[in-house]
This record gives sequence, C-alpha cells and structure tokens, in this order.
Amino acid sequence: MTTASLSKNTRSILGGTVRSLGRSLSPLRAAGGRLRYLSPFPRRFTGAYSSYEAAFAAAKTMPMAGYDHEEIANAGFSLMCQVLPWDYPVMFWMRNLMQEVDGLIDAGGHMGTKYRAFRPLLQFDESFRWIVYDLPSIARVGRRLAQQEGLTGLTFVDRIEDAGGIPLFLGSGLMQYLDVPLSSLLRRLPALPLHLILNKVAFHKSGTVVTLERISGSYVPYQMRDEATFLSDVTQLGYKQIDRWAIPSLCHLIDTHPELGPSESAGFYFRLG
Repeated sequence: MTTASLSKNTRSILGGTVRSLGRSLSPLRAAGGRLRYLSPFPRRFTGAYSSYEAAFAAAKTMPMAGYDHEEIANAGFSLMCQVLPWDYPVMFWMRNLMQEVDGLIDAGGHMGTKYRAFRPLLQFDESFRWIVYDLPSIARVGRRLAQQEGLTGLTFVDRIEDAGGIPLFLGSGLMQYLDVPLSSLLRRLPALPLHLILNKVAFHKSGTVVTLERISGSYVPYQMRDEATFLSDVTQLGYKQIDRWAIPSLCHLIDTHPELGPSESAGFYFRLG
C-alpha cells in the first residue's frame, strides 16, 4: 500500500467518522434547543414553522404578536438610522441610479430610518420623493416624527397602491417579514418599478423556515426563504439579476432549533427588462 493510498483511506475513514459523529450529535443539539423553551431568559428566535401563517398563529398565543403596534415602533430606531456595513452595496447602486430616478418606494422602511441614514452621504434634496410603505401603526408614528423634524421629502403610506408609480423599489430588511411573495406586492403597484434593490434577504438551505423573532416584547414571524423559489418569483416578472452580495454577519441560528443550522443573508439588485 502506498503513502498516497494510505492518506486517501485515512481521509475517508476520518470523513465517515465526522459525518457519523455529526449525525449522532444532531438529536442532542435538537434536545438542547428545545430545553431553551423552558429558559427564563428571553430568546431572539423561537420555534420553526413551515409557513408564515403557522408562525403567526403561534405568535397569537403570546402577549403581543406581529409588528403592527405603536409600542414597538421605536425599537432599534437609533441603530437603524446609522449607516451599517451591509448598507454600502445599497448606497453603491442607489448612487449609480440617482440620475435616472426621481424617487423610491422604501417598502418595510419603518419610520424612514434609511432616509435618515443615507441622505447625508447620497446628498439628495427634498425634491427626491422618498415614500415609506409600512404597517399602519408604524406609518402613523413615522409620519408624526417626520412632521416634527420638518422632513418634507419623507412621506408614508400603509397601502402600497397609494405610492403611485415610482421607478425604484427599495426593500432593506423587508423580505423576512413579508407575508406574501414579492411578486404579489409588486403587482399591486400601477406599474412595475424599473429597479429593485433588496437587502438583508434571509434564506435557508433546507427550504422555507419561519421562526418567531422577539422584538421589544412582541413576537414577529421571521421568514427564511428558499433562494431558488425567491429568484424564480422575481425573474418571472421580467427582472434580470444584476448583482448579489452576501452578508455573513446577518446569518442567524434559531435558538430552539439549532440542529437546522444557520440562515443565510444576501442583497440583490434587479433591473426590469
């Protein structure tokens, strides 16, 4: 037997041992995760469900469910108004498009956090239409705050149909909380936007998994999508993928289901036609 064959055989044995050990540890990891249901300490992610509807039904058994509450509107607001590392690809593409577009729909844009974060760097003025689409409670609080700060270029709608025709659709942190395919939301607009910039899209290699994220006392369905299904949904509308970037720092493990492994996070730029 040669040294090369011995090395190959050794690698094969070790590889099999590691795989076997991984399989044997998986039930232990699962059991350890389930025990976290009993922990008195708050968890960021709880449960694993096959659909948004199932996750939301579970959330309704909690003291507060979903994001549509004025009480949680300020959760993380200051942090979200800062420019964070994963924002730079978004600003790169926005800067390239500023000569082509006169405004955008910021879907799931909370209280205009990205408007506040990006405006000093992108240097757009009040004539640039920045329309935030979000849930009614969040939009109400955001509208009041924008009026107090005199931000006349920032407006809010809680029905995306009311945004009108806008050339650029921004969804930064939208997809994990959206309860429908993106195509369903885009079809409610009078015309498809020419450009889509999507950031912090959560995926899972095992297919769609929905967990519950704890946000300031409320439990909100958080959807990790199947990437192939997501891409098919977008491209069947006629969009072409121009760019994709990975965001490793936003990969998450479900506290109660660690055996499922971590999610992935990515951003995209799509152009129509």
